[in-house]
Amino acid sequence: MRKIPDAELELMMVIWDSEQPVSRMDIETKMENGRDVVPSTILSLLARLERRGFLRKEKQGNINYYYAQVEKAAYLKEEGQRVLDKMFGSSLKNFVTALYDDKGLNHEEIAELQAFIDEQTTAQKGR
Repeated sequence: MRKIPDAELELMMVIWDSEQPVSRMDIETKMENGRDVVPSTILSLLARLERRGFLRKEKQGNINYYYAQVEKAAYLKEEGQRVLDKMFGSSLKNFVTALYDDKGLNHEEIAELQAFIDEQTTAQKGR
């Protein structure tokens, strides 16, 4: 699976987070957040995502609706692994250190990480 550029990723996040297929207007409404969103730019990005196999377009009357063809979890897993491998030498410790070195972890974050580690340790023992 190829990496999605940031502008296209923003559209995909809107589509993934929608419970149903979305139109360009739906996407515009969810993206506006105080900035100008140009409809032609959105259409270009949607067309690119469709060509690359991330979206499927279905026309209903005069409106095109867009459906995700790639699951959010699958994309995030692959992209997360790509960042981990490329930038942190596949080291989760280096990744966490880079994120929290200056500000440290609070007790809740440490407990959450420890619970994850304990869960993974138990799963490893069961194999």
